Amino acid sequence: MTTANQQFQGVYGPYVIDDTDRREVQNYRFALLVSGLSLLSGVLNWWLVGAQWAGIWAIPFAAGIGLALRWIHIYLKPLHQLLQLFWLLGCLGWITLIAREGLFKSLPALNEQPLWLLAIGPLFAALAGIGFKEFFCFQRPEAIGLTLLLPIALLGRLLGLMPGTPCLSLIGCSAALLVLLACRKFGVDAAADVGDKSVFAYLKQSQQDGLDGNERRI
Repeated sequence: MTTANQQFQGVYGPYVIDDTDRREVQNYRFALLVSGLSLLSGVLNWWLVGAQWAGIWAIPFAAGIGLALRWIHIYLKPLHQLLQLFWLLGCLGWITLIAREGLFKSLPALNEQPLWLLAIGPLFAALAGIGFKEFFCFQRPEAIGLTLLLPIALLGRLLGLMPGTPCLSLIGCSAALLVLLACRKFGVDAAADVGDKSVFAYLKQSQQDGLDGNERRI
């Protein structure tokens, strides 16, 4: 069913929120939920069954982050591309780890050799970037789990300052907060996630004008 377009007055002029924007926002929220549930399932799997089977949850976790970054609305295109680059590097790190150790031995190997965090860390950096965006734009307290707790856990483990159990506990808390963040967003108007589209249009036009100016000088 088609929903009427909503018109808003932005900083650089009027803009419209349409059905395409609403679909993108819903897709973004579902992707966040998938990544959160996958991370939480992986932690619970590790606690209840062991690390061997927990590695399978890395696949939907990484896919959820990638799709969230596909549909997220961020004004600064270089920042958006940087987060996508982090995601790509983290995925390549996971692929390397799985190729070397096998899917079911990947997390035990990670637990035994924390230096593997250097390879997969960019994936979590991308997730922390999403958390920072949510906290900066909406002051969501649950986003602190991504922007603070998750980096503290991984850096603490990498530097040998945090044993495995506390690290896993912090990651579990971050995963639960991510699920809460995603669920709470479903009750918010899509326009809040889209933001001021006039800013996007202004930045795009400014970039195009800069390119046209360079071409004329050449």
